[in-house]
Amino acid sequence: MINIDYNSAILFLQIFCGLMFLIQIYYFLFPYSRLFKSNKQQNKLPENTNCPPLSVILVTKDSASMLKENLPSILEQDYPEFEVIVVNDESAGEDEDILKILGNRYHHLYRTFIPKSARYVSRKKLGVAMGIKASKYDWIVVTEPYCKPESKNWLKSMSRNFVPGIDIVLGYCNYDNGNGIFTKRIISDMLMLSMRYLGKAIGRKPYMGIGRNMAYRKEIYQQHKGFYNQLTLSRGDDDLFINEIANKNNTKVCVDSNSIMRMPLPEYKKIWKDDKIGYEVTGNHYRGKARISNSIETWSALLFNLSAIAVLCMAILNNEWIFTACTLAAWTIRTIIVMTVFCKTAKAMGENVSGYLFIYDIMRPLYSLSLKIGYITRHKSDYMRK
Repeated sequence: MINIDYNSAILFLQIFCGLMFLIQIYYFLFPYSRLFKSNKQQNKLPENTNCPPLSVILVTKDSASMLKENLPSILEQDYPEFEVIVVNDESAGEDEDILKILGNRYHHLYRTFIPKSARYVSRKKLGVAMGIKASKYDWIVVTEPYCKPESKNWLKSMSRNFVPGIDIVLGYCNYDNGNGIFTKRIISDMLMLSMRYLGKAIGRKPYMGIGRNMAYRKEIYQQHKGFYNQLTLSRGDDDLFINEIANKNNTKVCVDSNSIMRMPLPEYKKIWKDDKIGYEVTGNHYRGKARISNSIETWSALLFNLSAIAVLCMAILNNEWIFTACTLAAWTIRTIIVMTVFCKTAKAMGENVSGYLFIYDIMRPLYSLSLKIGYITRHKSDYMRK
């Protein structure tokens, strides 16, 4: 009787494991493999000659050292006609000093500031809105003071997609490569996030963007009344805004090697964690099925591994070698597929994390759980406009 019960349990777990395996293949392989394929295709394209004038907008707050290091790389882009607008959010005097010095060298650099009286709206959204209002051109490229393009052809690369019918262009950004487990983890995490939202945008299902490397038309911003629908939140000027305005026809993705943006590693883990929790907050407001499908992919990975371990333990103890072989085969196939996609994408995007990705793949459901717990335990006022 005990053997029959064990056999039934093993069979049930084997079927469940197989179901999780199929879910993993469907939700991981097809959308997430698009990023490195698109990178390969775009790198083969001839030099871009479609270069409409554009405006680059940054909002700075006490970022003098970052402006000094990164802003020249933006101002010195190999692009025929563009302006750079820096909006100063009550920074200390150093930010303004750096901007004055750079303004004497670069005549296409313009600066403005957020009034101190603006207290009842998200200052980041207000900064972007002021930059757009001050801009002269139809195409708006947004980034951050701490971001630096890897190439002088960053703007040329992005503008390749500034064609009729396209209103949004999403680009890739990740941290500077470095050593240490935490560094590998956050680079892998950003790589995974990019595989998700850029992969789905390539598949004509855009659902978010990140304001470190993206562009959109001023016209679509005005048509949707800017950030009007996100005014109650301190975040949302990038991901929620794109979630509102993007559709399968008006969004393109730019991921060739010239379009990559880099940002410095966070000085403290808390900075990175707060940023991740911020996206957890805005993610709860996304329209569409993307958030559900992302959760299904993450938790099916955990359930697959747990059920595979359970089947192996029970099958080996009961000498059920067919179950053992089938489970090992499924685990091996899934691991090969996931690691191939991960490693090819990491190589294509210039990330030196291939040796860590196996650990990250196993741990990412737990990382996701810790972020959700961090979000739940925060006070609601932490996410409201400031």
